[in-house]
Amino acid sequence: MLNSAIVEIAQDAPTDFAQSLSPAARIAYTILILATLGICYFSHLGALGFVGPDEPRYAWIARDMAETGDWVTPRLYGKAWFEKPPLYYWSAALSFKLFGVSEVAARLPSAIAALFATLALAWLAWRVYGPEIARWLLLLLPTSVAMIGFSHAASTDMLFSTTLILALVCAAIMLRLVPNRSASSSSFASLTSSTSLISILFGFFLGLAVLAKGPAAIVLLGGAVFFWALFTKLWRDAFRLFHPAALAAFFFTALPWYMVCARRNPDFFRVFIIEHNFRRYLTPEFQHIQPFWYYAVVLLVALLPWTALFLWSLISGTLRLWRTREISDATLLLLCWSAFCILFFSISKSKLPGYILPAIPIIELLVFRICRILAAGKSKSLSTTVFVTALLFSAGYVLVMVFPNRMVGLNFPAGVAAGWILAALATANWLLGVRLWRSQKFSGDIWSACAVLAILAAAFAAPKFVPTFFIGDPSGKSIAEELAKLRVPVTELSAHRMNRGRRYSLSFYLHREIPEWDSLQPSEGYVLERGQIVSLVYSRQLIINREPRELGNTGYFLYEIRSRSVGAATGSGEVK
Repeated sequence: MLNSAIVEIAQDAPTDFAQSLSPAARIAYTILILATLGICYFSHLGALGFVGPDEPRYAWIARDMAETGDWVTPRLYGKAWFEKPPLYYWSAALSFKLFGVSEVAARLPSAIAALFATLALAWLAWRVYGPEIARWLLLLLPTSVAMIGFSHAASTDMLFSTTLILALVCAAIMLRLVPNRSASSSSFASLTSSTSLISILFGFFLGLAVLAKGPAAIVLLGGAVFFWALFTKLWRDAFRLFHPAALAAFFFTALPWYMVCARRNPDFFRVFIIEHNFRRYLTPEFQHIQPFWYYAVVLLVALLPWTALFLWSLISGTLRLWRTREISDATLLLLCWSAFCILFFSISKSKLPGYILPAIPIIELLVFRICRILAAGKSKSLSTTVFVTALLFSAGYVLVMVFPNRMVGLNFPAGVAAGWILAALATANWLLGVRLWRSQKFSGDIWSACAVLAILAAAFAAPKFVPTFFIGDPSGKSIAEELAKLRVPVTELSAHRMNRGRRYSLSFYLHREIPEWDSLQPSEGYVLERGQIVSLVYSRQLIINREPRELGNTGYFLYEIRSRSVGAATGSGEVK
């Protein structure tokens, strides 16, 4: 079983070990890697308020756990809410207790998870493919759009992906696909003698993945290993994953919360298992309907700015595999993992970009490996692909900067910001393409690594241009701050035609659920309306009391609705 993996490693051995880095190069690499991990994962976690429907709801539940001390039943606005298991809520609640309630604290678990996923995969790359691939991974993976974006999101996706990746790394060790790159046989013996420890870690991480998002973790890992065993005929090796220590660690980690939560909430399994797992996957009930090829587009965006490497490696790697019919067992496991994850969610009736996040880091590792092997003989085609991509980004930059108001409906500041993002993507590809053209191989030297500098600069400057994409604050934070200045009683507040993401966010910041204004059964209180033209339907007993107040640059106006008798007493006019 191990022969193909050893042969593939031997192909890299002269390059990886004979050409050791100089002390200056090691220092430069260390600084660049630390800067990349720090800027891409941990910088500006609080640049925006909570956006979208998920971030404010997950943060609310985590804060509720921290405040009430009930770490079993997730509650949203005081009601049990079983859309997701508790791992993210526990992590964010602990972060709130340590650092206070803030966007940074809520997003910190995702950032830390992204760091662990990157380090675990770098270790796997070093053991299986050599230090050069590990260095590429440490630099290019954190600078991809998917990893930057999801590491800055207060959601379950990154925790789920990281725990699954950690379980996959342990599974690769248990399947004996991770030989020791040291010449010392005693070191390899020490690796194989720790079977029980690795089995416990495998069960533990898989259990955490089930606590992060549910039984999909078992399906994804089980499906990948099943197809790996099917192609390699190594069924006996696959059954090593059922080691008693692994099973015990898995059940001890995952089951207690499920059992206690089900005991306290009789409808837990119906809501969570049936509605939010089976029905979400099998039916379009949750309205996340997308075509079958949806994730092909998601991948192209998620892998930016290194999409050119992905497209080239996909074509070149497929042709090489078709021609030689040779692939190492370790590479086959990673390929089965990526392909099964994407296929599994492509079949689903509900599709969201974060669903395939567990596959994206593995795909990037395979991309760097294929480029490393094949670029030596096809460096011109690889560099040409990168140059074409850089040219497309450059053309996009010129168009956006010349016609910012006409490009995809952007306002002028957003157009300029989009232009600078395209400039960063173009620069990264120009730098990488030039180095590939000159070196005629996918080299891991420090000059090639400098291609990430443009992305680091863009990520570091993100707080200055990201808000310009939105007209007003896309979260409810600014609205909440304006309402606090006016001392508006939140118990009398409602919103009219506000999108649910902003309304959830506003509810979080006001620490109270903000209902939708009921125009059919109106009541007294304060109403948030986007714009100055009121389209509300009032009864004859209700009028607008005072002129509406504009809430800063949020785009919303505050209307005070009172009974006619109160309005007459204050001399306010009637709504026509």
